Amino acid sequence: MKNNDIQIPPSGVRGLKNDLFLKALRGETVERPPVWMMRQAGRFLPEFRAMRDKYDFFTRCETPELAAEITVMPIRSIGPDVAILFSDILVVPRAMGIHVELKDNLGPIIPNPIRTMEQVNQVYVPDVNETLGYVFDAIKLTKEMLNDEVPLIGFAGSPWTIFCYAVEGKGSKSFDTAKGFCFSNPIAAHTLLQKITDTTILYLKEKVKAGCDAIQIFDSWGGMLSPVDYQEFSWKYINQIVEALADETQVIVFGKGCWFALGEMGKSRASALGVDWTCTPRNARYLSGGNITLQGNFDPSRLLSPIPVIKKMVHEMIDEFGKDKYIANLGHGILPNIPVDHAKAFIDAVKEYKQK
Repeated sequence: MKNNDIQIPPSGVRGLKNDLFLKALRGETVERPPVWMMRQAGRFLPEFRAMRDKYDFFTRCETPELAAEITVMPIRSIGPDVAILFSDILVVPRAMGIHVELKDNLGPIIPNPIRTMEQVNQVYVPDVNETLGYVFDAIKLTKEMLNDEVPLIGFAGSPWTIFCYAVEGKGSKSFDTAKGFCFSNPIAAHTLLQKITDTTILYLKEKVKAGCDAIQIFDSWGGMLSPVDYQEFSWKYINQIVEALADETQVIVFGKGCWFALGEMGKSRASALGVDWTCTPRNARYLSGGNITLQGNFDPSRLLSPIPVIKKMVHEMIDEFGKDKYIANLGHGILPNIPVDHAKAFIDAVKEYKQK
């Protein structure tokens, strides 16, 4: 069975008013690239900050009405071509019995990080409908609120990225403890990575059933590994997820700092690959094999440039990637200090693009 044969019918069948994003994922010819921004449902929006002042982070994630409202905020305010569900990658380890705390100014904290095989054995693959049902309820509510205006992306962290937090216990510039655990206790590391993978597959399949039109896997810390170690401790687990979902939906893989893996990724059944701003469009096309849809790669900090500069750079970016098999996006998540009118200028620049 070929990818796209089941859940992704030809353009127009779904009834979406704007299916540009899905066309690009299928590699179809488009009048212009679709555009969205990673972390667009988040901290740069004043209405999001107002809600943040009322509810703590996991309350926002675990209350379907709040998650759905946050998801549609950027659709109303800046007008991207696709929505991405407001949630967090760390809902998965929480569902697996790993205690996670998240504070707005400190980031994620795992008070009892996993450092032994005994702790790995205590981590379980849950019934995702019991532990993560609030996410699926949020998807259904979001789809109602979107009213077929734009598609909806669901997402998860890569097993390696989840592993990093679970073992390190917090964010890190190098994740040396997590890497050291892999190298000193590989059996325990692979056991934990497989449990995270199995849970993530179950979770993402239910997201698709609930109504997500595509899935993105965020490998935020993949670039911490050498190319050889990346294959062993990250890519082979991501690829399990891609293979499990490819007949049901479109899958985007985004590995920050993982330009060295684009060749292997390009041979997979992923529908698109995200690219960060450290890799040029030309190199990304070359390294990925030139046939897969690419997504990216505007430096988020560049949204602090004057609006005319943003628009000029966006048009240059599209020229370099090419308008087809391309999704305009940032090279990582939008920063909290970006003015809303600058974010909207980024979106508008793509919508205004005319091929030369």
